[in-house]
Amino acid sequence: MKLHELTAWTANNLIALKMHVHDVTDPQLHALYEEMIRGLETNLKELLQFYSMAPMETRNNKSKSEHEDMTAFYAGHLLGMTKAAIQSYAAAITETATPQLRDTFTKQLNHMIKLHAKIFNFMLDRGFYPAYDLHKMLENDKMTAQKALEL
Repeated sequence: MKLHELTAWTANNLIALKMHVHDVTDPQLHALYEEMIRGLETNLKELLQFYSMAPMETRNNKSKSEHEDMTAFYAGHLLGMTKAAIQSYAAAITETATPQLRDTFTKQLNHMIKLHAKIFNFMLDRGFYPAYDLHKMLENDKMTAQKALEL
């Protein structure tokens, strides 16, 4: 499952970086974006090598054009952002000494948990995140990773 999560995170962030790199005008920051892109491409290629070891079925349930739009990417990006926020809020709650700030973090954490569930259900309902079908989920990871590498 962690292989899936890291592959999905890497592919989604790689797509986002490639979509925005041309808007970065500062030369030093642009170079950092390019370095990050190259690093994530390498990481993604390395992660994909492990997919051949995962238990897979051959399936062809969707036509290529079914998810050609970016809806799945945008939803996956939101899902990853909420998951990262949940982890950050949980860690922050354990490290704050101010009751009011802890209450604020807890309120914000609960909001992120609810939002994560909404985004997850959106993706599940539309077939973008087949969380209960490992084979399909891993196949989707490979397609998204390939799309990220081809951009």
